[in-house]
Amino acid sequence: MRESDVRYTGRQKHERIQLINIHEQLIREKKMTSFHVDFNNKIGKIKPMHGVGNAPLLGCNNMLFHYLGEAGIPYSRLHDTGGNYGGGCFVDIANIFRDFNADPADPDSYDFAFTDWLIAELEKQNVQPFYRLGASIECEHYIRAYNIYPPADFQKWAEICAGIIRHYNEGWADGFHYGIQYWEIWNEPDNEPDIRDNPMWKGTKEEFFRLYEITSNALKSQFPHLKIGGYASCGFYAISDSAFSANANSSHRVEYFLEFFHDFLKYITSPEHKSPLDFFSWHSYMTIEKNISYAQYAREVLDAYGFTKTENILNEWNMGPNLRGTIEDASYISGMLCAMQNTPIDKMMYYDAQVHANYGGLFDPIHRTVFKSYYAFAAFNELYLLQNQAACTVPDEKDIIPLAAISEEGEAAAILVTNMNPVPVQVVCTLAPASGRRIAGITCLATDTSHAFTETKTFQFDAAQHRLICDLPEHSFYLFRVRMK
Repeated sequence: MRESDVRYTGRQKHERIQLINIHEQLIREKKMTSFHVDFNNKIGKIKPMHGVGNAPLLGCNNMLFHYLGEAGIPYSRLHDTGGNYGGGCFVDIANIFRDFNADPADPDSYDFAFTDWLIAELEKQNVQPFYRLGASIECEHYIRAYNIYPPADFQKWAEICAGIIRHYNEGWADGFHYGIQYWEIWNEPDNEPDIRDNPMWKGTKEEFFRLYEITSNALKSQFPHLKIGGYASCGFYAISDSAFSANANSSHRVEYFLEFFHDFLKYITSPEHKSPLDFFSWHSYMTIEKNISYAQYAREVLDAYGFTKTENILNEWNMGPNLRGTIEDASYISGMLCAMQNTPIDKMMYYDAQVHANYGGLFDPIHRTVFKSYYAFAAFNELYLLQNQAACTVPDEKDIIPLAAISEEGEAAAILVTNMNPVPVQVVCTLAPASGRRIAGITCLATDTSHAFTETKTFQFDAAQHRLICDLPEHSFYLFRVRMK
């Protein structure tokens, strides 16, 4: 008898045996589902949902950066880069422009060294920076806060931001011509209603609105071709049950997120404070179902305020660090990427691709290699490269999420199928080939407890019936590459 068994009471043992029996029964009673993919019906473009926050920094060692390029990561959002306080040297305004009394027009006032290195490494991997202008979280702000107070001079702060843009896009101050498109003003100024508790913004909401107004208008006037937006909202938890309280509607904090959101939009649409908003960014650490509702809510509210062309960007999301490194987490990530394709979201960025961060769910900090969750991004990228989403019916089995794509010419296609269930599910998929073509072959890359995005032949394809049959293990995702002639 194991020592651990001694600690079980008779009742606990009985309950434990019951759970085991239920699990075994579910396995015996194999679940089944079906869906149909029509490669003749292109219903839109596959969106860049597989962006990430940051990069796998190991100090200033780039040994893991190649994984970003190999997975085709489209965007790296630069926030909390290097850890709290921006690691003391990366990205943040206070790290680049260290003396606020200095002259923003003088190149010598800026310290670009570390951020230059970081962005150059991202560019080598064809990853576009999504640059957050502002400050990283200061989790120790209860002791002392440094960089999260409102700037002493909002206009000067805007000039500093413009200097950073000129450096990376126009070659100013021995700079570059990267053409970075997205410039985000601050991060989560709405994090707490009480200034004393807020680790992101030690000012009032009205002060932030003024900062956004001055900065966005200044940057848009100088760089009209760039995307200027913000503010990386804490999100919309108050419209549903949330992890923040037993009853989200009674939580002052989550209600404040919504209050801040509406007041912000009222402010920047008023005649006296009119400001551009090329994109609105927000965060969520909840389930697929709730994120879908949040995405719809954000779109509806933006449209109601006249921002019908404003991009809707979810640039922090995660299912939780308690799942880090598990196949369960990998399946949830794959499911999220695919499910959010069919929502009003325009882009997503997973938080976080850093190695040692609590929410860093892609890289193993011990072995310095990838978790299986990484392969969800690589799999989704294959759909993204095909460009065109193919019509796909919704399976009747919950937590089976398929997404299909086809190339412009129709010779190549792919289907990514995710099983988020804790039991195996048999999937039957019927295929309608592209017009004038036939299916010449199918290969499969599996990610499950036994595979890490590696080929498997554990599926059947009936060419006469155009029917694909596969047993998906619990918490898995399979990428089917379809070749047509």
